[in-house]
Amino acid sequence: MAAKIISFVNQKGGVGKTTTAVNLAAYLASHGQRILLIDLDPQGNASSGLGVQKPELGIYDVLMGDSSLTQAIQATDQENLSVLPATPDLAGATIELTDHPNKLKQVLGQLKEFDMVLIDAPPSLGALTINALTASNAIIIPLQAEYYALEGIAGMLDTVERIKQNLNPSLKTLGIVVTMFDTRTNLAQQVEQNVRQHFGDSVFWSVIPRNVKLSEAPSYGQTINKYAPISSGAGAYKRLAQEVMQRVQKL
Repeated sequence: MAAKIISFVNQKGGVGKTTTAVNLAAYLASHGQRILLIDLDPQGNASSGLGVQKPELGIYDVLMGDSSLTQAIQATDQENLSVLPATPDLAGATIELTDHPNKLKQVLGQLKEFDMVLIDAPPSLGALTINALTASNAIIIPLQAEYYALEGIAGMLDTVERIKQNLNPSLKTLGIVVTMFDTRTNLAQQVEQNVRQHFGDSVFWSVIPRNVKLSEAPSYGQTINKYAPISSGAGAYKRLAQEVMQRVQKL
């Protein structure tokens, strides 16, 4: 059976997108799911967050036909979790992929050995993100519990609709996950309430808190389940992984 492909997208940076992709990948792998995380963001934060430093080959080489998937995919120190890293060259792919929205989909058609492929898309609506959306069965939208959170999401959902009409009619929204939730502020609770009123069941029940351990873990090249398994951030991603698995079964 083909792997389910899920992209993490938000055109706004700093919303916990990469943190969510990396830590969700780790917890899904710990549940026995064979996971491939593709770092499609030229900044390469998902790669370094999994302990991959300065890879020789990455997703750019695969997209350009200079490497096979097998050559570029790397194992991590976690069972069932592999990564297809980003290299600095990936920034150039934005131009080279402009007229090829199906390139990533074609490349991933060769994948058979994973249950889920998670794609950390860049915080923009350029050619890389369009390739991710075209290749995906579903998307997860991390949404920061801050004042302007809902404003940015409208444009993104418009883009998703255009992709559905023109390139990928079966694309679904797996869910919206509220991130960086500060339990001490009324604003965060108000934002969560507004998001739930607006998007209903699309919003995951698991909410990701602001958590020092979540911020520290990437600097050690570790996921939260390794770095601080009993932190509030770890508990939140563990619960989110269970929700994601339930929803993926219905895709």
